[in-house]
Amino acid sequence: MSISTTGVLAHVRKAADGPPPRPVRRPDLRRWISPVVLVAAWQIASATGVLPPDKLSSPWTVVQAGIEAARSGELGEAFAVSLGRVGAGFALGAVAGVLLGIVSGLSRWGEALVDPPVQMLRTLPFLGLIPLFILWFGIGEETKIVLVALGVAFPLYLNVHSGIRGADPALVEASRALGFSRAERLWHVVLPGALPQAIVGLRQSLGLAWLALIVGETVNADAGVGYLINNAREFLRTDVVVVGLVLYALLGLVTDALVRLLERKVLRWRAR
Repeated sequence: MSISTTGVLAHVRKAADGPPPRPVRRPDLRRWISPVVLVAAWQIASATGVLPPDKLSSPWTVVQAGIEAARSGELGEAFAVSLGRVGAGFALGAVAGVLLGIVSGLSRWGEALVDPPVQMLRTLPFLGLIPLFILWFGIGEETKIVLVALGVAFPLYLNVHSGIRGADPALVEASRALGFSRAERLWHVVLPGALPQAIVGLRQSLGLAWLALIVGETVNADAGVGYLINNAREFLRTDVVVVGLVLYALLGLVTDALVRLLERKVLRWRAR
């Protein structure tokens, strides 16, 4: 029984060239069908009078209002203020959530001391905390930033804690057998294993950050997207209200896309 030299050489060349390139995934255009149909139905209902403008403006009117607000600079100013609040609240909440998750995940004593109060605070609604925060911090920026920080902290805490506790016991035991110190096991095994779960918590926390901001900006705000929406509501400008809501939605989608990009960069080692 002989082996073909040509076949062996072809196999060697294939191995040297590496795995074949991954096929490029094209966007599924079918996902656009239902949104386009809904917008078209919305426009038709507005044009035929089925949907009165005082209840909800037409899509074309909303587009015109968005262009007008952007040209006047009002939309850009509101965007900058809201983005600054989310940034400050996210930084504060991310630090608190990750640190508490690490302490609770790595230590039984830490879990016993940290987890009960965190779980109690997690179940409190944002609207129920606003009167207390106003008494503590006033009606300025602090109340809004703290609300965003709370929205960010809890998902990160839960996912970091779960990721650390879900570390592969076989890998931990193997690192112990190889002589890794506790700090080395933590840095090289436990934390990398918890990273995928932490990324999930990051995506959840960013979504809740914008939700918390919407709640915060409805309380005596004098700037920001929430103020823009409330001011439009007073004058029955449903077109401007929808513009603000669309801006919130776009900001949420953009931040989620950035986190997914970070996930692909950071977790390249994970098998796909």
